[in-house]
Amino acid sequence: MSAQFDGARSTSPDAPAAFQIIDAHAAYDGVPVLDGVDVEIPVGRTLAVLGPNGSGKSTLMRAMLGIVPLTSGEIRVHGTPLKRFRDWRRIGYVPQRLTAGGAVPATVREIVASGQVARRRRLSLPTRADRVAVDEALAAVDLGDRAGDSVRELSGGQQQRVLIARALAGRPDTFVMDEPMAGVDADNQRALAEAISRLRDQGSTVVLVLHELGPLEEVIDRAVVLEHGRVVHDGAPPKATGACARPGHEHQHPHPDPNDPDAHPEIIPTRGARP
Repeated sequence: MSAQFDGARSTSPDAPAAFQIIDAHAAYDGVPVLDGVDVEIPVGRTLAVLGPNGSGKSTLMRAMLGIVPLTSGEIRVHGTPLKRFRDWRRIGYVPQRLTAGGAVPATVREIVASGQVARRRRLSLPTRADRVAVDEALAAVDLGDRAGDSVRELSGGQQQRVLIARALAGRPDTFVMDEPMAGVDADNQRALAEAISRLRDQGSTVVLVLHELGPLEEVIDRAVVLEHGRVVHDGAPPKATGACARPGHEHQHPHPDPNDPDAHPEIIPTRGARP
């Protein structure tokens, strides 16, 4: 990746954490989903948030972005309380493929270029540097030859790579990815793992919500495991067990979280997050 594409910033020891979650509690209809979560994510680290369905991992990610409100506790983003954080161009958000809107009548390049909206002034046209960043983002996920194709023509795994390229095009230094491997075939899993590995190597902060590590096992620096809304492990990534540890296992099935706010239309995005 060129310097033009490199959105990572200095990772000095004195830099504030990319995310700091302090005694976080959240609930849906009075039912606790997060129960006193404490996690600090230093800049430049690649961290996985793991856990079974209903563990609260997707809720934690959405709370970190201000999409789901806490009932108590605090979240800081790059040293600033979330309520006052405004520099959203530093954050690249990659949603699950199933929320990508594959029916959108747009080209791959148009979708990727939309990731630059937060960086540009209102009504301003893209600059040459913006166009170069889009080209490099597409190249980083190996989709440069599909730039003019409709996103509807791509496979699910390729659409997921488009979403990563969209985040890359905005040149953030911090990435938050929601189940990027879910429903993705083996070839696209490897391509996604390579892209995430490059982000790590350039010094970006990467936070991934995952059901299992899969091909990302060698990329992850640290794992936080949730159960029933509580942190039960924070440290080296745990080894896969059961069917997930079998040779050739492919993570091709999405894992909808019953605590996902998408299942609760009464939950309204708050705090001005613009992932």
